[in-house]
Amino acid sequence: MQLASNKPFIFVLLSLVPFLILISTLVMVIVSTTPRALNSSWFSFSSSWNSEEINPLASTPQISSVSASSSSNYTTLPDVHVAEVPHIPPPLGKKQEKWKDKRYSKLEKLETSLARARSSIREAARNGSLISTHEDPDYVPHGPIYRNANAFHRSYLEMEKLFRIYVYEEGEPPIFHNGPCKSIYSTEGRFIHEMEKGSFYRTADPEEALLYFLPFSVVMMVQYLYVPDSHEIHAIENTVIDYINLISHNHPFWNRSLGADHFMLSCHDWGPRTSTSVQYLYNSSIRVLCNANTSEGFNPSKDVSFPEIHLRTGEMSGLIGGLSPSRRSILGFFAGRLHGHIRHLILDQWKDKDKELQVYDQLPDGVSYDSMLKKSRFCLCPSGYEVASPRVVEAIYSECVPVLISDSYVPPFSDVLNWKSFSVQVEVRDIANIKNILMGISQAQYLRMYRRVKQVQRHFVVNATPKRFDVFHMTIHSIWLRRLNILIRD
Repeated sequence: MQLASNKPFIFVLLSLVPFLILISTLVMVIVSTTPRALNSSWFSFSSSWNSEEINPLASTPQISSVSASSSSNYTTLPDVHVAEVPHIPPPLGKKQEKWKDKRYSKLEKLETSLARARSSIREAARNGSLISTHEDPDYVPHGPIYRNANAFHRSYLEMEKLFRIYVYEEGEPPIFHNGPCKSIYSTEGRFIHEMEKGSFYRTADPEEALLYFLPFSVVMMVQYLYVPDSHEIHAIENTVIDYINLISHNHPFWNRSLGADHFMLSCHDWGPRTSTSVQYLYNSSIRVLCNANTSEGFNPSKDVSFPEIHLRTGEMSGLIGGLSPSRRSILGFFAGRLHGHIRHLILDQWKDKDKELQVYDQLPDGVSYDSMLKKSRFCLCPSGYEVASPRVVEAIYSECVPVLISDSYVPPFSDVLNWKSFSVQVEVRDIANIKNILMGISQAQYLRMYRRVKQVQRHFVVNATPKRFDVFHMTIHSIWLRRLNILIRD
């Protein structure tokens, strides 16, 4: 009798089972399809690289979701095919199930290899900082120009072994798969051309890639799409939106991570602004930018500072070298037009005011800019209207200690290079005191900085065919570090 009286209750419970299964399935799909980011970077931008700062993926990592709501600077979503709410897919056939299991296992294997790399780098960071303990036939990083030489070298070797980049084939030149190679924006063009050649890091199989490159050139967009004096870039923004629409429709990878494992690259001043046309490109993707201005949204834990190098003729040889320290007769040097408020302050304070600190808006006839760099001890590198300046690399090439004068600028490769060891950083408010600051640097300290500038040159050299540790590989390494900071899950 008691069993019979409980039958209605049992029937109610049984009727709820399909509903409960549906709810649990929805929860599992939502959790499993959300891209993940490690809570804290395993490298630091503010102090030396050490084991306490490295937080690689452990057995049970702390993770947080990357979502569209993380932006406070973007209010509307353009027409990009990104599924914000995951849906339950229809039942798969046996062949589809086999393919899907295979694809998932590939991604899991990739993330497992990254977890091992993080662990290896963390161990290297614990073992020392001033010199690498790893053998290398080309170069062994050492000395105070690095935050942690051993960790950097281990990371670089892991990158060479594991890092594979897929370059989307969609898009036509000259705007896509192309860029300038002899201008102030030459690093943008050189990088795109190297990725197109496919000699380094590129894979033809998107399933084995750790990162995906969006091969558009903002410089070429400005040249072909911008209407002079129109003061609007809607055509450029719409081109980027259409391109993200296209690749997200043709491939599953953008939607899988909401763009977190994708990167764009630009040396044009409008690169950051162009990236705002697509919410996830701005908030989630890796942006490799010359204009690395933190006051304009540059995020050092996600974005990469890209060196601006002016190849006037496209020629890459004969750019390195200068006089010995004993033959450098000029304390400090700058020559440049009135271009932004910082340069205005420098010219107003120092132009034609001092023989030891020589500041010009225009060099006298017969005086060579390059020769002035090569015979100066310190070269002033102020920002213009934007924070980046080719003068930084020009100073390094000329073995002149760079003096960075900027607000909110993140120098290139700050993730591994200790800029304070080979450059002088002057706040804008101290422009009137520049000479005293430079005079306060002892001869012994200057000689140490001079030697370190010569050592760091290799990381900024542009080679016709990239060589290990040069500017191309260092840029790739900075991108690799950002990929190590995220965990992608299907």
